Amino acid sequence: MRRCVARRRPLRAGKRNSLQEVLKRWERDEAWTMDSRERTFLALEHQVADRIPLDFWASKATVAKLTATLRTSYEEFLERHDVDLRYIEGPRYVGPPLAEGKDVWGVGRITVKVPVLDGVESYTEVAESPLAGAASVDDIERYPGWPSPDWFDYRVVEGQCNAIRDRGRVVVFMGDRLNRVAQLKPAIYLRGMEDLFIDLAANVEVARAILRKIKEFYLVYLERILEAANGKIDIVLTGDDFGSQNGPLLSPAMWRDLLKPGFAEYLALIRRYGVKSMHHTCGSVVDLIPDMIECGLDVLQSIQPSAAGMSFPELYVRFGDRLCFHGGVCVQQTMPFGTRNEIRAAVKEIAEVAKSRGGYIFCTSHNIQADTTVENTQALLEAYHEFGRQ
Repeated sequence: MRRCVARRRPLRAGKRNSLQEVLKRWERDEAWTMDSRERTFLALEHQVADRIPLDFWASKATVAKLTATLRTSYEEFLERHDVDLRYIEGPRYVGPPLAEGKDVWGVGRITVKVPVLDGVESYTEVAESPLAGAASVDDIERYPGWPSPDWFDYRVVEGQCNAIRDRGRVVVFMGDRLNRVAQLKPAIYLRGMEDLFIDLAANVEVARAILRKIKEFYLVYLERILEAANGKIDIVLTGDDFGSQNGPLLSPAMWRDLLKPGFAEYLALIRRYGVKSMHHTCGSVVDLIPDMIECGLDVLQSIQPSAAGMSFPELYVRFGDRLCFHGGVCVQQTMPFGTRNEIRAAVKEIAEVAKSRGGYIFCTSHNIQADTTVENTQALLEAYHEFGRQ
């Protein structure tokens, strides 16, 4: 595997003249290689780089297994495989002490442990939805557990960005799994899935009130993060699951009415700071993609190939001139149950579609779980480099 070794003054996203200079130098100097920032920004501008940029998503149990088996730190593992994107932790919680078992929204949670292969996955599942008994908009407004953006120390953000930029990597803010810029998922946690979906269909003003309170918090919270970063965040990854295995969780008409306005506001805020937007959603969302593009989304993340209509080659043909993609190697079947050759074939199929046009970042459809062997994970990363190079 040939590693990129160039580490020059990083480029800023959106500076097309600088990106064109990179392309020109690469074309005339075969020995020169791009760094992570250069190749990723080129890809996000639908330009061809020296190779397809790559990201790596894995569960905590998978990371523990990799580091123990390979006797390395996680950062050393990422560096060894020249992974281009890195994620900052974001602001530090300094608000009122959280009640035992409660998150920042007041949602009660329990830890569930699941033995898999030679590891144990841990998940925090919802045990109590504090708005389950709310009967009116007034009940929503009076809920005492709404969080405040003032409960966080944002001064740590710029230093987190500097540590990543100093290594020539791309800075991504995603947030904690339990506090990620979203609308539908926190509403489900707060209200309970069954009650919220009844609200969406039959008690819509209560649903609107919950979604509005969530959006109001995240617009302020995210803007403070972007301000504190001082221009050093490259990508903001919002995360809200809009799809099931077979189609959207909400009809496209309902999504446009209830979620599209807030989705567009989040993206507009990100765009005002000159940052690229990436959105994570599991499931089949092909019917929503035109609306996401209309809202100004830069990158659609996950690309779950086993979900209906989510074949990457087909999505790329339909939308690849207007949208970038991230992910696409299946963690439901290919990674845990596939052979080395099947993993290589999945990566090669993606590379053959995206390599000549840009607009794509290598990654799996979600976190690699601990039911995937270390050997399969290594095969994946080797295939990224083998098939992703020009």
